[in-house]
Amino acid sequence: MQREQVFNSRYRLDQRLGDGGMAVVYAGTDLLLRRRVAIKVLREQYAADEDFVQRFYNEAQSAAKLSHPNIVNTYDVGREDRIYYIVMELVEGTTLAEMIRSDGRIPEPVAIDYTAQMCNGLAYAHRQGLLHRDIKPANILITQDDVVKLSDFGIARALTQQTLAVTQPGLVMGSVYYISPEQAQGLELRETSDLYSVGVVLFQLLAGRLPFTGDSPVAVALKHVSEPPPSLSSLGVEASPALSAIVERLLQKDPHDRFASANEVASALREARERPMVAAAVPSGARSRSATMPMRPPPRRGQGPDDDGRRTNGAGARVEREPAGTRPAFGTIFALIVALLLAVGGGYALWGGALPFVSGIVLADETGHSAIDAQRELESRGLHVKLEGVPSDSVAQDQVVRQDPAPGTRLAGGSDVTLYVSTGVAPKALVSVNDFTLADAQKTMDREGFRTKVVQKFSSDKPNGTVISTQPKPGALVKPGSLVVLNVSKGPAPIKLPNLVGRPLTDAQDLLTRQKFNVSVQRVTLDGVPPDQVTSQDPAAGSDVPAGATVTLTVSSGPSTAAVPNVGGLSLADATAALSSSGFVAKVTYSIQSGGDGTVVQQDPAPAASAPKGSAVNVMVAVPGTVPNVVGMPLDAAQATLSRYGYKAGNVGYVQGSPQGTVVATQPSANAPLDVGEAVNIFVTGTPPAR
Repeated sequence: MQREQVFNSRYRLDQRLGDGGMAVVYAGTDLLLRRRVAIKVLREQYAADEDFVQRFYNEAQSAAKLSHPNIVNTYDVGREDRIYYIVMELVEGTTLAEMIRSDGRIPEPVAIDYTAQMCNGLAYAHRQGLLHRDIKPANILITQDDVVKLSDFGIARALTQQTLAVTQPGLVMGSVYYISPEQAQGLELRETSDLYSVGVVLFQLLAGRLPFTGDSPVAVALKHVSEPPPSLSSLGVEASPALSAIVERLLQKDPHDRFASANEVASALREARERPMVAAAVPSGARSRSATMPMRPPPRRGQGPDDDGRRTNGAGARVEREPAGTRPAFGTIFALIVALLLAVGGGYALWGGALPFVSGIVLADETGHSAIDAQRELESRGLHVKLEGVPSDSVAQDQVVRQDPAPGTRLAGGSDVTLYVSTGVAPKALVSVNDFTLADAQKTMDREGFRTKVVQKFSSDKPNGTVISTQPKPGALVKPGSLVVLNVSKGPAPIKLPNLVGRPLTDAQDLLTRQKFNVSVQRVTLDGVPPDQVTSQDPAAGSDVPAGATVTLTVSSGPSTAAVPNVGGLSLADATAALSSSGFVAKVTYSIQSGGDGTVVQQDPAPAASAPKGSAVNVMVAVPGTVPNVVGMPLDAAQATLSRYGYKAGNVGYVQGSPQGTVVATQPSANAPLDVGEAVNIFVTGTPPAR
């Protein structure tokens, strides 16, 4: 199927979303209504099979009957050439299966909310007379607003590797990990079968695992039929008593011991949310029946009772029971039985122990045959078949080990036959190899008959190359030949190195020591960098470094030193220039002295003393403390003189006169007392420069 393909000039395929057993799902666009849709396209290999095409249309017809907020809407079904497709609502979000794979266990409040929404959708479908038959996380969609939507009504007929094969003509079972006991046995299905599957999904949400797993579909189906599910508490799941009781009731083997309807389940979930510590009791006797419920054969056509005790004929129509008054009296029946026995006995004696009219079914030897094939064969001959799993070292898994009655036995139609099916080699307790070296652990597992897979993980407390843990855990019952995962330490996880440049050395050392690093310090002389400040690091900031590695810090030992020049008697401008050329900074103070002329009269450090480059040299400048007389000077000379005496050149005003650019007055006037640092305004002849 090519992207951009358009069906019937309306539905365009945009993006492949996923693959199912018999169909591929695409995101698409309804070009007429201009909306996004999901388009399910029947696989090419099934398009030529009328049976598959009919199943595909059945799904569309079933789903089209359903319009509910918790069910995916179906918009259209169509065909173009040999391509069959269904157009459905496109749900923006994820599936419950993806959520479980990503998050593992789902919090109890979320699990209750999702399951209640599932039950709301199922209740509506059941009211329309439709069973889902394939409730599983992959068929449960969660929108971005946390709305649950059920999908794939009827798709349980698709053939996938997790779907049991046909056991009777026209019967295909749902995904085996979520199948109900009665569905596994081919019995009549009712709403309670969907509720069992809901129970498996709820168990998985809370526990993060399935209640039953196995090496084959048959092994899992046998467990659904004959083994009680593990309790949530035995798995260490901290679920409320109310919710645990709901899970236990949903997973009862006998459908009559489960909830009667999806609405009843939804009500119980709401009650569990409000009163989590109040657990409703499982129906009396249900636990014992659940643990010991035998496998039952499917009812033969024309012999299956429906729910009100009436029976159906071969066409599925109900046949009313005879009124009590029309039945033969007990004495008459007894007399007829005695007469029949006498006739049979006489015939036996007459014919010398052989009755030519005796008929029956001679039981074939099914040993070594596939259990499903053997069951199909025997049921086709009118026998009722029960399957029981037994471990076997010599018979392959899912094949018949023995049967009861023995081969060659003549049986009447409807008789029971038990097939004992191999579940493979008997499991054995897994020995602990925790803390073993990888080589020793692999030798031990090989000696025990297990295959191994190595998964390396970081560990802060296990040495590199030693086993941290195994999956399954030590003590678990595991079949020889099964895969055991060895989680092996590859040492502590690397740590992303922080940026230490610019930090004081003591701070950087403390941080690295807390993170289990070794620290190496290199000192360098750097002008302009304070002593003991980190200037670089190796490895660089942001690097992933294993704990215990060495981090080298380059640290400033301070600037280099130089001799302080003699600036005594120089003007402030000249002194500042001399100090700067030698690598120092002038720090100026003024001293009011009579006769001061703006020259340096004192410095610290003294001339020729050694001091760090970049450090400050204190210089004292003697000034008279009065405004110098700058009248008659050019403007720039006047400004320099004011600066020499510790004043700032203030605003410049212009007056008429000549020569141009000559200072004619100051404010304050010449020789007026004025604090050092104050501004002196200047008046100059001429016109202000153009701006």
